[in-house]
Amino acid sequence: MFKVSLEKECSCFKASNFKATQSFETEAEALEVAYKMAKEMTQGFCKEHGFSVIKQDNTFLIILMS
Repeated sequence: MFKVSLEKECSCFKASNFKATQSFETEAEALEVAYKMAKEMTQGFCKEHGFSVIKQDNTFLIILMS
């Protein structure tokens, strides 16, 4: 089991339809979702912050960059 989690929820994230934590059967699926979320959050709705993805054990953590 692999997870995608958000390190810290900014106010933009709280207003979105994204879930802070999700579980996936495969690493590839979790990685794909994590990168898509980080990209959409950075380019789409959150104009104040940038997001990146790091892997910690079986979790892909979306972290706040700025």
